[in-house]
Amino acid sequence: MIHLSCSAKVRILWFLLLTVGAAVMVYPLLWLIGATFRSNSELFASAGIFPLHPVFDGWRRAFSDYGGQINLMRALRNTYLIVIPKVVLTLISVTLTAYGFARFQFRGKRLLTALLFSTVFLPQTVLYVPQFMLFHRLGWIDSPAYLPLIVPAAFAGDAVLVIMLMQFFRGIPKAYDEAAALDGCNSLQTLWYVLVPILRPALVSVSILQLLWTFNDYMGPLLYVRTPARYPFSVFVKLSMDADSGFAWNRVLAVCCMAMLPQIILYFVMQRFSAPETGGVKE
Repeated sequence: MIHLSCSAKVRILWFLLLTVGAAVMVYPLLWLIGATFRSNSELFASAGIFPLHPVFDGWRRAFSDYGGQINLMRALRNTYLIVIPKVVLTLISVTLTAYGFARFQFRGKRLLTALLFSTVFLPQTVLYVPQFMLFHRLGWIDSPAYLPLIVPAAFAGDAVLVIMLMQFFRGIPKAYDEAAALDGCNSLQTLWYVLVPILRPALVSVSILQLLWTFNDYMGPLLYVRTPARYPFSVFVKLSMDADSGFAWNRVLAVCCMAMLPQIILYFVMQRFSAPETGGVKE
C-alpha cells in the first residue's frame, strides 16, 4: 500500500480541483465546435460534445454570400479594419491621458479628474443621438474608413481604460521619473523608455479589452455603416440568422468558431508580452 505525505496529498487534491475546473471551462468551447456538425433537431436533443449524425452544411453555408455583397471573410476583414486602428489609437491616447493625470499637476486637475470618473457612470445609450448628429454633420456616416467608429479612440474616449492605467501609473515610484530626468530625458522620453516597459502587462490588457469591445460592438456599426459590403462581423452574425425560414444554428455556430480563431491565436501570441520588463534607467 502506498503511503503519501501530507504535502503530496495536498498537491494531488489541487491537481484534481484544477482538472475539474479546466474541464468545466473547456466544455463550452468543445460543445461549440461539436455543435457546428449537428442539425437543429440533434442540437436541442443532447448536450453531449460529439455529434451522433455529423452534418457539414453549417460550415458550407457559413461561407456563402448575401447577395454577393457580404460574406464571412469580408466581414472579418471589415472588422479588423476597425479593430486594428482603434486599438492602436486607444493605446496612444489612453496612455498619454493617464500619464498626464497621474504624473503632472495642473490647474483644474481635480475638476477634470472628477469629470473623468463621472463619465464612467454615463450610459452609452444616452450618447447615441448626439454622437449620430455630430457625425452626420461631419459627413462621416457610412464612411469607407469607418471614421465614426475609429476617430473617438484617438481622444481617449474610454474613460474606464484611462482610469485603469492611472492606477498603474500611480503604483510606479516617481524615483524612476527623477532618475530619468537626471539622465536628461524629457517627459515623453521618460514615458517611452522607462514607464511603458513597466506598464506592458497593463497595455496588453487595454489592447485585449478594446479588441473584445470593438469586435462585439453591434450598435455602432448598425448606426454608422449602411453599405452591406462594409458590414463587420457583429452585423454579419445577425444576418446569418434567417427569421423567415428558421435559424440554422450549426451555421451560426460555425461563423462564431471562425470569429474566435484569430482571437485565440492572438491570446497565445500576447502571452509573451504579458510580463513586465524590470530594467530601470541606465546608470
